[in-house]
Amino acid sequence: MDTFEPQIVAFCCKYCAYAAADLAGSMRLAYPPNVKIVQLPCTGRVDIFHLLTAIEDGADGVYVAGCLEGECHFMKGNFRARKKVEYVKKTLAELGIEPERVEMYNLSSAMGPRFAEIAQEMTDRIKELGPSPVRTETV
Repeated sequence: MDTFEPQIVAFCCKYCAYAAADLAGSMRLAYPPNVKIVQLPCTGRVDIFHLLTAIEDGADGVYVAGCLEGECHFMKGNFRARKKVEYVKKTLAELGIEPERVEMYNLSSAMGPRFAEIAQEMTDRIKELGPSPVRTETV
């Protein structure tokens, strides 16, 4: 398992989390290259289907990163996203898959170092869990 490099999908809000990722890059902060970022206009636009499909398609971990709570550009998008993430965690647990494979984070656009920390935290967490039980060799 030492050679296991998890595949992680990060659904990021355009205004905060994606901007924080951009800042992390501008600051030349290193974070694991296995984190693939999907930019969203708002985390409220992420759907349960997107999260489950990412897992089904072979992602070992998925996280949603949005604005700080109470500071969403679209009022309640990050609260909606948190509910969807909690639903997916519950669904995974019912299927016998570790719910820790899915997480929600909140950060501002000025938190580039925190974005890099989150990417590393998720990578470390997923490395501990091992490959997704639904992952195929063709991923």
